[in-house]
Amino acid sequence: MMAAAEAPVRLGMQWAAAFWLLVAAVAAAEQQVPLVLWSSDRDLWAPAADTHEGHITSDLQLSTYLDPALELGPRNVLLFLQDKLSIEDFTAYGGVFGNKQDSAFSNLENALDLAPSSLVLPAVDWYAVSTLTTYLQEKLGASPLHVDLATLRELKLNASLPALLLIRLPYTASSGLMAPREVLTGNDEVIGQVLSTLKSEDVPYTAALTAIRPSRVARDVAMVAGGIGRQLLQKQPASTVTHAPVSYNDTAPRILFWAQNFSVAYDGQWKDLTSLTFGVQELNLTGSFWNDSIAKLSLTYEQLFGTTVTFKFILANRFYPVSARHWFTMEHLEIHGNGSVAYFNASQVTGPSIYSFHCEYVSSESKKGSLLVPRTQPSLWMLTLQDFQIQAFNVMGEQFSYASDCAGFFSPGIWMGLLTSLFMLFIFTYGLHMILSLKTMDRFDDHKGPTISLTQIV
Repeated sequence: MMAAAEAPVRLGMQWAAAFWLLVAAVAAAEQQVPLVLWSSDRDLWAPAADTHEGHITSDLQLSTYLDPALELGPRNVLLFLQDKLSIEDFTAYGGVFGNKQDSAFSNLENALDLAPSSLVLPAVDWYAVSTLTTYLQEKLGASPLHVDLATLRELKLNASLPALLLIRLPYTASSGLMAPREVLTGNDEVIGQVLSTLKSEDVPYTAALTAIRPSRVARDVAMVAGGIGRQLLQKQPASTVTHAPVSYNDTAPRILFWAQNFSVAYDGQWKDLTSLTFGVQELNLTGSFWNDSIAKLSLTYEQLFGTTVTFKFILANRFYPVSARHWFTMEHLEIHGNGSVAYFNASQVTGPSIYSFHCEYVSSESKKGSLLVPRTQPSLWMLTLQDFQIQAFNVMGEQFSYASDCAGFFSPGIWMGLLTSLFMLFIFTYGLHMILSLKTMDRFDDHKGPTISLTQIV
C-alpha cells in the first residue's frame, strides 16, 4: 500500500528532473558557436575524434587543440571574430552539393583546401570562445592588435616575433537592410584579402574564425520551408528604434553603456536624458578612463537644471579565488552638480567580468527596486535607468557580451506555483494517511451470545 503511495511521488520527481534537464539542454543549445582553424604549417592538429554530432567542445578540450599549434606553429596568429555565426550558416549559405559558385564562403573554403593543417569544431562552448582572446594573449605574450586591411598592409610582421591580430567581421543588426548571404559574402571577401596580403609577404600564420554569439540562422524566414506562407493571424513584431550604446574608446572599445530610458530628478524636477545620451556623436565623455582593474565612465551635460552636471559610473574588477574567476562590481555612482556631489551605492550591479550586466530598472526609487542607494538621506537627486545594460571589462567590439541579469531565478509566479503545489501535496498526503488509517471492525454482534456494548467516547 505504501509502495503504491510512493509511486506518484517518484513519478513527479522524475518528471521534474526531466523538465530541468530539458531546460538546461535548451539553454546550452543556444550558447555554442563554430570554430574554424587553419595554418600554413603541417601536422598541427590530429583529427578531432570527439567532434561527433552533438558534441560540445569545452574550454579544456579547446586548449588541447590550441596548445600544439601555438607552441609548434607560426607565431603570427589571426583571429577573425564575427559578431554572430552558427554552423547552420555554412549549411545554408555554403557551397554544398558541388554548388561552389553559390557559396558565401568561397575564400574560406579555398583557404581550408590549400592549408597544410586545418581543424573544424562545429560547436564550441561560448565561455571558451569568450576567453579565447585572453588565452591567446597569455600564450603568445603579445597584446591583441585590432587591425583592418589598411593597417595590415602597413604592418611588417616578423616570423620570429609573436603577433596577435584581431580582425572584426560584422554580422550585426546595423546591416539589417542586407541579406545574411550578402553580409557573409562581404566578410569572406575580407578574409580573402587578408590572406592574400600575408601570402604576398610570405608570412607564416595560424588563423581562426569564430563568433561572439550564435546567429540562429534557422529562424531566418527566407530559409524556413514555406516561409512565405505566413499564418493569417500572425502579427509582425512592432519595430522600435534602437540607438547604439555609449562607447568609451582609447585604443579600442573599453566601456559600453545603454538604457532605454535615462531620467534624473533634482529637487523633484525630472529631466529625460535619453535623447541627449544615446545616438549623440558629441557626447562629452571627458574624465572617463579604463584599465584592467577599474573603469570610470563620465557623462557631462551642459545647462542641466541650470548648471553643468556630470554622472560618473565607477566599476571595479576583482579576482575571487572561491569562484576562480574575475567579477566586476559597480562601486558607486556619482552625480556632480550645483556645487555638490551625490553618491549612490550600487553594489548589487555585479557579475562575472566576461559578461555584461542587465536589469529592467536601476533606480533610486523604492518602487523600482532601489538598486541605487543614496549615502545621505534624504537626497535631492533621484535617478532611474530603464532596461539598463553596462559592460566595462572584456569588451570585444561595439556589442555587449551575454548579460548577467539582476532578475532572480525564483520569480513571484514561481514561488506561488511552488507553494500551491506543496499545499496540494500536503492535502494529498494527509488524505492518503487518513485512508490508510481506517480499520475495519473485527467483532460482530451474535444474537446467541451477549450483546456487544460500545463505550461512548466523549
